[in-house]
Formats: sequence, structure tokens, C-alpha cells
Amino acid sequence: MEMLSVEVLALLFVAGLAGGFVDSIAGGGGLISLPALLAAGIPPVSALATSKAQAMFGSFTAMRRYAHMGHMKLGDMKLAIALTFAGSVAGTLLVQVLDSEIMMQVIPFLLIAAALYFAFGPRIGAIDRHHLMERTPFYILFGLSLGFYDGFFGPGTGSLWALAFVSVLGFNMLKATAHTKVVNFTSNFASFLFFAFAGHVLWLPAAVMAAGQLIGARLGANMAMKHGAAVIRPLLVVVSMVITVKLIYDDPENVIHVWMLDLLA
Repeated sequence: MEMLSVEVLALLFVAGLAGGFVDSIAGGGGLISLPALLAAGIPPVSALATSKAQAMFGSFTAMRRYAHMGHMKLGDMKLAIALTFAGSVAGTLLVQVLDSEIMMQVIPFLLIAAALYFAFGPRIGAIDRHHLMERTPFYILFGLSLGFYDGFFGPGTGSLWALAFVSVLGFNMLKATAHTKVVNFTSNFASFLFFAFAGHVLWLPAAVMAAGQLIGARLGANMAMKHGAAVIRPLLVVVSMVITVKLIYDDPENVIHVWMLDLLA
């Protein structure tokens, strides 16, 4: 990657820092890191692989910080880690041969639902509530499905995990964010392994952005722990809607995109 100038690498470092900060609180850091890599002239597959490589440093840093402060216990998430890893591997492998169009149609609706859920529930995520499902079936269902989604497609995974933890397991917002970082790291690591073995990861930009991720993730995790739901919930709403708009805008065949064009015609 000798073609990347010092200036471009500096901008990638800043993108990694910003992505790590946002991702450690609400997810969606890929909206910053992936476009930055593409803007640097890196081919799409290598950009995706490099984005996964640098992102796992941020999610690991945030995960470790939350665990150190007692907001989650890694020992309680062994099943979640195993199932999310398996789902992510399956998604990363199948994305090579399956059409992602179905997910492109469905995910915007799920993210809109997540944004509305967090925006209009005054007490949602402020305190722990009664769970609707035990943890074992919860991790079987969401570990496999969201792990698969992150390996297969990815945008909005953090928001969907947070929604699941809050609405199904009844976690408060900070606790949900802390647990989300564990499964985010797991699926990022699984995808990274596949892409690395395939030779798609570009190590220099990955290392530069990883350095930014380490700093940004620590700052974001500290802010989330200091302010709790007051900062996490608004950012989750914003990130969910930004990802939704981007997915709809980038896909001319999305039903919402078509509907809006018909409305404006």
C-alpha cells in the first residue's frame, strides 16, 4: 500500500477514531470506516475486509472496558460467543454465493422499527425490565441470526442487537450496549479470519485505523458509562436512521426507494 500517502493514512486514522467512538456507544462505525477506505481508492472487497480487521480492535477495546467496569461478564456469554461466531462464519461464506437482495429489502424496516422503539419509549432502557425469553433460547435465536447477518451483510447489526437485548432480555441501555460489544467483536473476528485467509486484508491501513479505533472506542465507552441512556438512546436512533437512509438511497430497487420516487413523480 505504498500508494497511500501520509495524508491519506492520517485521514484513515481519524476515520478509525470516529468509527470506534460511535461504534462503542451505538454501533454503526462502519458507516465511517468503510466509506473512508473506499475514498482512499481501495477496492470494495479489500475495503470491507480491512474495515472488519480494524473494527474488531474497537469492539474489543469497548468490550474490555465495559467488562472491567462490571457492566457484563464474559463468562456468562460463552454460548452467545459460540453461536454468534458460527452464524458469522456461515454468513461470510454464503455471501459469496447468495443474493443479498432480500436482506436489502427487509433490514431498513427493522432499523426504522428500532429507531421508533428507542425514540418513543420514555423509560425504555433506563432500568432493567422483566425478560421475555430465557438466555439460552435467546442466544440460539439471535446469536445465529444476527451473527449470520453481520457476516453476510452487516449494516445496523449493533442497533439490532441493542434492540434485542432491551426488548427481549429486558436489559437497561448501558447493559445492552456492553453485551452488544461482545457479540460485535465475535462476528467481526469471525469475518476477519475468513477475509485474512483469503488475502483480502490490507494490513497498513488496517493497522493505522486500528490505532484510531483503540482510542475512539475507549473514549466512547467512557462517555456511555458516564451518561448512560441519555447519550446511548439518541445516538442509537440517529445511527439507525442514518443507516436506513443510506441503504434505501443506495438500492434503487428497495420498495421504500421506489415508493418515494413514485410519490415525488
